[in-house]
Amino acid sequence: MALIIFLSNCLVPLIIFYITGFGILSKRPVFDDFLKGARDGLKTVVKILPTLIGLMTATGVLRASGFLDFLSGLLKTPASVLHLPSPLVPVLIVRLISNSAAIGLVLDIFKEYGTDSSVGMMASVLMSCTETVFYCISIYFGTVKITKTRYTLAGALAATAAGVIASILLTS
Repeated sequence: MALIIFLSNCLVPLIIFYITGFGILSKRPVFDDFLKGARDGLKTVVKILPTLIGLMTATGVLRASGFLDFLSGLLKTPASVLHLPSPLVPVLIVRLISNSAAIGLVLDIFKEYGTDSSVGMMASVLMSCTETVFYCISIYFGTVKITKTRYTLAGALAATAAGVIASILLTS
């Protein structure tokens, strides 16, 4: 374990010095390349900012309006058939849209049930086995202006279903 901690502490500075040294030895304008990359990064942020604001607003509206609780109530019965505890239904729904909102729900579960409870363990595994499908599709495809996603949504939702099944099987 001490070796892993040592490597993680040394790896980032080593990579930075390697890239800088390689650029200098190759007679590249390292600082100019850095500034060009930072400029391109800012352009990307400006492109995706409206989508981010829209997704965050939509998630906030879902939580504040009570629709998330209503939808969770509708899905409790199918979730119980799948052995998915009812407190995890809102987490699963919100996880498809927003990671930070899902983390907030998981923290609420941890406060109520504890981190070592079966619900807490399942929430942890669920968060690590699933992805923010709609967020990723809107950000990544929207940034490069792809309108036809073909099988992306179906594949991502199938992978999410596999993650939910894995979290149930691994923690039951």
